[in-house]
Amino acid sequence: MLGCGGGAKLRHSLTVASGFVENLCFSGIAYSWASLVFILKNDGYFSDLCDITANATDPGDIITLSGEWPGDNIIQADCSVQDEQFSLVFTVASFSTNFLRFPLGFLFDCFGTMATRLLATCLYTTGTLLITVSSPEQSALLFPAISCLITSGMLFYTTNAQVGNLFDSHRSTVISVYAGAFDSSAAVFLIIKVMYEGGVSLRSSFLILSVCSVIHLLRTFFLMPNTHIPYPLPEGFTYGVSPGKSNSYNVEEIEKTRETGMTSEGEGLAETDDMPLQPDDGQQSEDSGKVASFRSCVQSWFFLWHLVWLSVMQLRHYLFIGTLNPMLNRLADNDSALVSQYTNAFAFTQLCGVLCAPWNGLIMDRHKGKPLAPGETDKEADLRSSSLSLFLTSLQCLLFSICASSPLLPLQYLTFILQVLNRSFLYGGNAAFISMAFPGVHFGKLYGLVMSLSAVVSLLQYPCFALVKGALGGAPFYVNIALTLLTLLAFIHPINIFYHCRKLTNQREDMAGGAAITLAEAKINPIFHQYVLLDSCQ
Repeated sequence: MLGCGGGAKLRHSLTVASGFVENLCFSGIAYSWASLVFILKNDGYFSDLCDITANATDPGDIITLSGEWPGDNIIQADCSVQDEQFSLVFTVASFSTNFLRFPLGFLFDCFGTMATRLLATCLYTTGTLLITVSSPEQSALLFPAISCLITSGMLFYTTNAQVGNLFDSHRSTVISVYAGAFDSSAAVFLIIKVMYEGGVSLRSSFLILSVCSVIHLLRTFFLMPNTHIPYPLPEGFTYGVSPGKSNSYNVEEIEKTRETGMTSEGEGLAETDDMPLQPDDGQQSEDSGKVASFRSCVQSWFFLWHLVWLSVMQLRHYLFIGTLNPMLNRLADNDSALVSQYTNAFAFTQLCGVLCAPWNGLIMDRHKGKPLAPGETDKEADLRSSSLSLFLTSLQCLLFSICASSPLLPLQYLTFILQVLNRSFLYGGNAAFISMAFPGVHFGKLYGLVMSLSAVVSLLQYPCFALVKGALGGAPFYVNIALTLLTLLAFIHPINIFYHCRKLTNQREDMAGGAAITLAEAKINPIFHQYVLLDSCQ
């Protein structure tokens, strides 16, 4: 162990820096799905489903599959089934990942960081190796491979989110930066695409990624805790493999003690009257020995509207990513060079996620270091600060959806920018809000549950894609309009939080006014009593 003082600061710095690199290079690589689809199509994955004719002469319909002679042109009469299969791969992977988040959240809360990260490393290695050994004849291997990659990335991000607890005044900023790095990691598939065009095979690239599993193991044992990082951080807290004394802290007890104290002071979320879905809130607030239960958190209005907020925006993003390649082909009239250009532009914009995310963290942390209003709690200040971030995220998604609905190809550059900006705000704000609004002992379960339930909503992306390809004849205009209107539901969450905080402020002012009147009466009553006595004596 590096000891205390400067050694502890060095370990904290190494932890946050290595976590940033891990999120940037590995956590969200599968979300640059369009770049990988470009390679997979060129290699002929699912090409046996296409209705093709050899030796064609129409350049607008020609595609090239690896393994064909350069002189043999192939006309693609109908390859919509191939696009549907690629869309189905991403749909199944994203759904299975998010649906498993709830049990994986229990795993994280019950067994700690090390067990969760070891599972994530196994899934990551399995996913990369499956793609390494896959081929056009074994295209079905993409289903488990992409599912493993997305699941492992989510687990890496979940375990890294707690690193923000090491930096009290910049907690939300660290979480948001990690979310931005998660988004920017999608550029890894762009690098693989560029290397592929330069002659490096897909198999070699994923073999290199498989070897990188060693990095995850080293970080798990040396720079991450066995259980959890508590918040606020206790004095002398240690973690990681230590040749000296081991960490003797019971993190769960620290978290429960902290939440119990906050409940007794009136800071717990479960004791506010803005949560009508909960049972007797006042009775729970009077019992200072209880922490808000997991059930009461799930039955709160905050959790419900946060679930709606996340689900509608995540559905919009998943449908956009899963259908980006066929959308670009349609807008570019199947010009493969133009499609490649816009695919590269989309992947390049993913790099900007790490630049956008800190702004969301700064918005959430803007009140840190400033004096609180009389009677205001830290949790209330956190919630009040988060309302602006949640509102801006909803507004970004609305603008992104409007631009994505446009049939103008050049406008998609703006769509790419809004998409990466909104994604960085969305997932950073999601984790930050759950960590500040609910007890820390339930973070893994609540975060997993909200992602699992939102996954059920994300299943709508495949029927939407099938509807566009079938009944709508490839024109997604009406589906895009419906999704744009659906994103308006996301504005309910920040408005609800704003009015909740405003209600608490009014209550404090009323209580302060009542206390002032009582004090004034207490000062006047003795004088009045003396006056009555003197008058009676006369």
